[in-house]
Amino acid sequence: MRTPRGKARPDGGLAALSPQELVRQQAAALAARCGDLAATPDALLLGCVTQSGTQGGHIALVSKLHAALPDATAAHSINNYCASGLSAIGQAVAKIASGEATHILAGGVESMSSAPFLDDRAGFYTNDELPPRARFIPPVLAADRLAHAEGMTRADLDAVALASQQRAGATDTDPALQKSRIATGPLTREECVRPQTTAGTLAAATPAFGELQTRYADALGGATFEPLHSVAHAPPICDGAGLALVGGSGLGPPPRARVVAYAESGGDPAASLTAGFAAMDRVLARAGLTLRDIDRIEFMEAFAVTIAKFLGDRDADPARVNVSGGHLAKGHPMGASGAILTSTLLDALDACSGRYGLVVLTGAMGVGAAMVVERMEGATLVAIPIV
Repeated sequence: MRTPRGKARPDGGLAALSPQELVRQQAAALAARCGDLAATPDALLLGCVTQSGTQGGHIALVSKLHAALPDATAAHSINNYCASGLSAIGQAVAKIASGEATHILAGGVESMSSAPFLDDRAGFYTNDELPPRARFIPPVLAADRLAHAEGMTRADLDAVALASQQRAGATDTDPALQKSRIATGPLTREECVRPQTTAGTLAAATPAFGELQTRYADALGGATFEPLHSVAHAPPICDGAGLALVGGSGLGPPPRARVVAYAESGGDPAASLTAGFAAMDRVLARAGLTLRDIDRIEFMEAFAVTIAKFLGDRDADPARVNVSGGHLAKGHPMGASGAILTSTLLDALDACSGRYGLVVLTGAMGVGAAMVVERMEGATLVAIPIV
């Protein structure tokens, strides 16, 4: 299940809801769909990046208590940057495979309207005593650096940003592609999509992040490059949550999908935002599949450069990738993104009656995760009321 994504501002569609309330509504929806199994999980594993303020104090435990899950339910708050929500699902799979648990709620949440990016004020973000290669570099600066290294043009970035907006606008009310997105609070659809986006407006957008090169000059080793990404080439900051019920075979209702393989990978921080590619290669090898075997792919649009690089470098059919638009249009609620994209992938697989699906997450400073799933026949999804 997933929420729609709301703009991270005081009047955003989800801003009035606490992060634990976003999780509670997801848990309630899963219980309505899957019965007592979802209401009595062995554990709640929750990805969240900015664990401070309203998201501090062990957000998974806070969410467990708020959702009135059983006292015996274990709770784990996970921060693996942008891959956090998928890491939570991957850890759930490992716990079940090892016999440690039989069924787990796993996913992520991020309320960026109440806990803004970098609001945890970690010393790592500003520590000038670290060697340059170990210093934090903002993801958007890494995106511009990667675009330079890859020889990307502004036209390359414009093309993928426009495609994301067009697909998101065309499918936002498609019931087949949105059947696991539940109305949350007052929000019934994606709030960040900009349907008025055109090739002309993208071409006219001014690069927005060039000044960061001066601020992080030491971390960059003195390197300079032309800034290309504008705000339109970056995923909007937003609020959202996603949650999955993960269990072993023979439990509860027929499963929607089987996890074929899961993988994570670190990466060179100097080539930030590329670790997802390494995780993808690893998970496909474990699954014994190639991209041509995959019917639907959700590849996180961590700035326009990453999806442009994927489509340019890899043997993937663009018609199978991010079929309902991606992060550039719908936004990036950091800790929730992995679970939201997994939910989106399952809807897309059902809509095309496909067999294999792939979800890929990539994050700052060399963080990456990927998962291959196989759609199962026989799952019947009940309608979920607005909660």
